[in-house]
Amino acid sequence: VLEEASLESVTVRTMDGSHQSEAQSVTLTVDGFGTVKDPLTEEVQPVKRFTWTNESGMSVQVISYGAIITSIKVPGKNGAVDDVVLGFDNILGYRGANNPYFGATVGRVANRIGGGRFTIDGVVYEVTKNWEGRHQLHGGKIGFDKFNWTSHVEGTEVTLSHTNKDGHEGYPGTVLASVTYELKNDNRLVVKFRAVSDKPTPINLTNHSYFNLAGHNTGHEEVYRHIISLNADRITETDEDSIPTGKFLCVGGTPYDLRIPRELGPAMSRAPGEGYDNNFCITKGTEQGMTFIARVVHPHSGRTLEVYTDQPGVQLYTSNFMPDPNRNIRPRPINAGDYYELTHLEPVVPAMATDLPIRGKGGAKYFKHGAFCLETQNFPDAVNHANFPNSVLVPGETYEHEVVYKFGLFEEN
Repeated sequence: VLEEASLESVTVRTMDGSHQSEAQSVTLTVDGFGTVKDPLTEEVQPVKRFTWTNESGMSVQVISYGAIITSIKVPGKNGAVDDVVLGFDNILGYRGANNPYFGATVGRVANRIGGGRFTIDGVVYEVTKNWEGRHQLHGGKIGFDKFNWTSHVEGTEVTLSHTNKDGHEGYPGTVLASVTYELKNDNRLVVKFRAVSDKPTPINLTNHSYFNLAGHNTGHEEVYRHIISLNADRITETDEDSIPTGKFLCVGGTPYDLRIPRELGPAMSRAPGEGYDNNFCITKGTEQGMTFIARVVHPHSGRTLEVYTDQPGVQLYTSNFMPDPNRNIRPRPINAGDYYELTHLEPVVPAMATDLPIRGKGGAKYFKHGAFCLETQNFPDAVNHANFPNSVLVPGETYEHEVVYKFGLFEEN
C-alpha cells in the first residue's frame, strides 16, 4: 500500500484475476504533473499523475487535480494506438478559463440546479449561480474539479479524495468525496465514486470525459461517423435553459430515440439545435444494479466503447458549446460515403475571430462537435423535483456511483 505516493516514479504490477494460462498484469506508474495553488488557501501543492498500462496496449492517465482523466490510449483495428479523450498537455491548460471540464470529476452536484436554489427540511439554500447568472452548473464557480485531491494507492487501484467544507458554494454540510480508478486487463476502466456528509446535502458526481474514438484531434467529421445506441426510452424534458420541467418525454418517434444504433451526425441533424445535451433515463429493472447504458462504434478505426453504470441517467452531450469560429460546423442528414477518400483540412480560423479553438494535447485545435460525453448521473436538478430519484445524502448514509468504460474492437461479419 502506498499512502500519498511520492512524486518519484513508482511502478506496481498486480495480477488481474484472469483465468488464462498465463497470468496477465497491469502496471501503474506514479509521477508528477506540475503544481497548483489551492483555490481557497492558495497553498502550492504538487499534482500527481497516475499511468496504467495493460497487456492489450491500452493505457490511461489520471491526475490528482480535479481527479481528471487526461488520457485514454486504445489500439485500433490496424494496430494504431490513439488517445481518445480530449485534454491538455500541462496543468496550465486544465486551469485555463476555456477548459470545458475535460475529463474532470464534477461535483458537489453535476449538471444544473435550477435558479441556484433548493430546499431541504424547510431550509432554503442559495448556491452560486455560475450559468448565465441564473442557475448553477457543475458545482459552481469552484467545483470539485478545481481542487487537488489527495491520493491513496493500493495495488493498481488509485483512490483520490477531497474534503468539501460546509457552506462552500452555498451547500450545507462538510462532504468527504472519493473516486477510485482502476484499469483492467480486458480494457475496462472502472470508476467508483463515494461520498459522505455531516448534514443533509444534494450529491451528484460524474466524470466529464470528452470522447472521440477516432482520436482526440480528429474533429467533428469523425464524431459524426460514430454509431451510437443508448439504453433509454425516456428523456427528462427541459426548458430553454436546459432546466428540467419535471416531465418525461418518451423517445419513440423523436430524434432522441437511440435505442437502435444510429450514425451520430445524422441523428444530431434531426435534434433541436442540431446536437444533444440531454439527460437520458436508463431503462433498467427495479432492483438492477450495474446496467448497460450505451455502445458507441467508430467503424473506420474499429474502436468501440461500452458504458455501464448503476445510476438512473446519462447526459449525452455533443460539445455544442465548443468553438465554431465560422459558425458553419453542422451535422448533415446523410454522411458522405467517400469521406475517407478525400483530403480534409481543419477549419480556417479568421484573423479577427473571437471564438478561438481550444488548444489541446499535441497542439490540437478543438472545435464544436469534436467529441461526445456520456456523463452517468442522477437526473439534473433532482433536488428540486420530488418525482426524480432522491439526490439528498444524509448523515450515516453513503453515496455510491460506479461507471465502467469498456473499450474494444468492432468485429465485422
